[in-house]
Amino acid sequence: MMDNAALVESFAEFARDKRIDRPTMIRILEDVFRTLIRKKYNSDENFEVIINFERGRSDLEIWRSRAIVANDAEDFDAQLQIKIADALKVSDDFEVGEEFNEQISIDDFGRRLVQTARQTLIQRVRDLEKDLLYQKYKELVGEIITGEAYQILKREIVVLDNERKELFLPKNEQIFKDRFKKGDPVRAVVSRVEITNGNPRIILSRTSPMFLEKLFETEIPEIYDGLIAVRRVVREPGERAKVAVESFDDRIDPVGACVGMKGSRIHSIVRELNNENIDVINYTENMELFITRALSPAKISTIKINAENERAAVYLKADQISLAIGRGGQNIRLAGRLVGLTIDVFREDAGGEEDYEDIDLTEFDDSIDEWIIETFRSVGFDTARSIMDANRNDLLKRTDLEEETIDFVIDILRKEFE
Repeated sequence: MMDNAALVESFAEFARDKRIDRPTMIRILEDVFRTLIRKKYNSDENFEVIINFERGRSDLEIWRSRAIVANDAEDFDAQLQIKIADALKVSDDFEVGEEFNEQISIDDFGRRLVQTARQTLIQRVRDLEKDLLYQKYKELVGEIITGEAYQILKREIVVLDNERKELFLPKNEQIFKDRFKKGDPVRAVVSRVEITNGNPRIILSRTSPMFLEKLFETEIPEIYDGLIAVRRVVREPGERAKVAVESFDDRIDPVGACVGMKGSRIHSIVRELNNENIDVINYTENMELFITRALSPAKISTIKINAENERAAVYLKADQISLAIGRGGQNIRLAGRLVGLTIDVFREDAGGEEDYEDIDLTEFDDSIDEWIIETFRSVGFDTARSIMDANRNDLLKRTDLEEETIDFVIDILRKEFE
């Protein structure tokens, strides 16, 4: 059977491979062997477990202490006491009242208990390893890590960290343009830590706004130093993002500092995000000015904010509407999320007033479903003539409505003006 030293050394080697420190190893060993003692002797109160981890040598000693009593002692407790006759068999120097100490060998516990103890030791280390991994990454949520793509699966990528621990980058947390191969470096933000079937599962993200914010913090020295703060980030990952920044030093232009000369500073971030277009905006508490900056490059004529309904009506010249809305409505969607309001776009005539020969689209709510009206309004078609004057293909592309729906609406509007 395995002796004390061999058992301890085999466990110590396993624990070292798992990067478990010495005090923790000693604590686990003592806990497991005290459990072993309780199973055999029902109590461990008069036992001492001594564990030594010296250079190149590991050892374990178990000592049992009992009081020496007379042979005819009443209420004799074999667990805590030993009769003088038995003590004298070991040494003739013992006397009643003295303490009798004896070393317990691993063999005394029997093969089955020792094997159980060994399995328990290994399981305790594995449980501790899981707990350490969970605690480590719980503290790293929101931070960027760099790992290695280890396994490319249909639903996720398995990423190894610098300690060869498995992290997971799900498909929905990947930028749609990402094309990783086995062995490629992967940068991502730690999104969350879950427990699945008793095992920690570290979820990474490259689509989270936090990833973009942390990239700014990493790549822009003024943000890292606290001279500039990232106030808000909104993204459509891999396509476009808007980042609102604010400077705490009047001498520093936050937008210029983030973009750099000819885009030199932001280029590495754009490249990491697979050419995601990033609009850097100077943050302000002035909501009208913030909306104006968020909708750039469109030039806004008038803004009316309804704080109660969390909406903003933005009036623009006809040639500015498409700029404000952007391709597929992307610019206005991101701007609305950035400022925290629903932005409605309206067309103005040259005099700054709405066309008096036109009819507001909401006037047709008795014949056109409200959701269809809102779809048109959300992409800048807020009046009857704005729809009638538009190119049919443009209407289809910008509203994403069915052809039959477009034709139905145009037919109703034309009848009104006949």
